[in-house]
Amino acid sequence: LRSESSRVSLSRRGTMADAKISMYLPPNVNPTQAAIAYGCRALPKLNEELQSDDLLTRQQALMALCDLMHDPEHVYTAISIGCLESLKALLKDTNDLVRIKTTEVLCIMATHNVGREGFLEHNVIQALSFLLTTTDQASCRENLYTAFKHLAQLPAGALGIVNSGLIPSLVWKLQREEEEIQVLLLDTLAACLTEDATEALASRAVPFLKEKLLSTNCDIRSKAARTLIAVSVPPEGKVQVWQHDVIPILVHLLKDRDEEVQANAAGALMNATVTTEGKYAALDVEATRPLLQLLTSSLSKARLNAIKALTMLAEAPEGRKLLQPHVATFRALEEDFSPAVQRAAQIAIRVIEWKP
Repeated sequence: LRSESSRVSLSRRGTMADAKISMYLPPNVNPTQAAIAYGCRALPKLNEELQSDDLLTRQQALMALCDLMHDPEHVYTAISIGCLESLKALLKDTNDLVRIKTTEVLCIMATHNVGREGFLEHNVIQALSFLLTTTDQASCRENLYTAFKHLAQLPAGALGIVNSGLIPSLVWKLQREEEEIQVLLLDTLAACLTEDATEALASRAVPFLKEKLLSTNCDIRSKAARTLIAVSVPPEGKVQVWQHDVIPILVHLLKDRDEEVQANAAGALMNATVTTEGKYAALDVEATRPLLQLLTSSLSKARLNAIKALTMLAEAPEGRKLLQPHVATFRALEEDFSPAVQRAAQIAIRVIEWKP
C-alpha cells in the first residue's frame, strides 16, 4: 500500500513539473487599455500617461478614461488634477485615434453637470472649436457636436458657446453635415439661440432653417421648427421669418404626421404672428383651421402653442371674426389638466370676445 501511494505521489510531482506557462493573455484582459492603478492613484497615473511621448501609452490611457468618466466622482477628480488641460493638448495630437478618443472622453464628461462646469472654467469650448475646421473624421465631429449639445443644456454653457463666436460656424455646418450630425447641431442651436440669436440672424440662419423644415427626416423638421421658436423671439427674427416666407411652411407643418413637428411649428407661428405682417401672412394661408384642430392634440405643448398662436391671430379683426364661432372650444380648454393651457384659454377668450 505504501509503495502504491509513493508511485501516485511521484506521478503527481512529475505532472506538476511538466506544467507550462501559457503564451496567451488571461481572459477578459483588454490589451488596448492601460492598467489602472489602485485607489486614489488611478487618475493621477492616467493623467501622466496622457502626457507621455509614447503613442500607445497615450491611446491606452484614453481608452481607460472613456470607462472611468461615466462616474461623476471620477470626472470631478479628473478635473481637479488637471486632466482637462492634458485633454485639450491632445485635441491637436497628430494621431487620428488619439483625437477621436480625446473627443469621446470630453463628450462623456459633458454628460455630467460637474463636467460642463469644468468645460467653462477651463476654456474647453475654444479648444474644441479648433476641430470645427481641422477634422474630416465623422466620429470625431460627432463627438464634438454631442459635447456641444450636452454643454448647451446648461444656460451658462449655451451662453459660453455664443460668446465663443461659434454660432456662425455651427449655422454654416448645418448645411454640410450628414443628417445624424444635423440633429445634434439643431439641438445645440436651439439652446444657444434662446440665450442670444443675434449672430444666427446675421448668419442667414432663418433661410437655412426654412430649408430644414422641408426635410424628409421628421427629427430634423421638428428640431428646425424648435430652433425657429428661439430665433423668432427677438423682433428681427420675427421680421425675417415673415420676409423669407417661412410662415406658409409652418402652417403646412401643423398637419404633419409627427405630433412634435406640429407642436413646434405652432410654437414658431406663435412668435412669428406677433407682428402685423406675420398675422396677415398666417391668415392668408388659412392658419386658423389647422391650429383649431391642434386644440385636441394629446400633447399639452401643442395645445398651448396653438392657443397662443390663435390668440395672436385674434388680435386682427379678420382673425377675431373667424374665431368667434369657436369660443366654446376654448371654454372647454379652461378645464384642461394643464394650468398653462387653462390660463392661455382664458386669455384667448378675452381677446376673441373683445369689442372695440
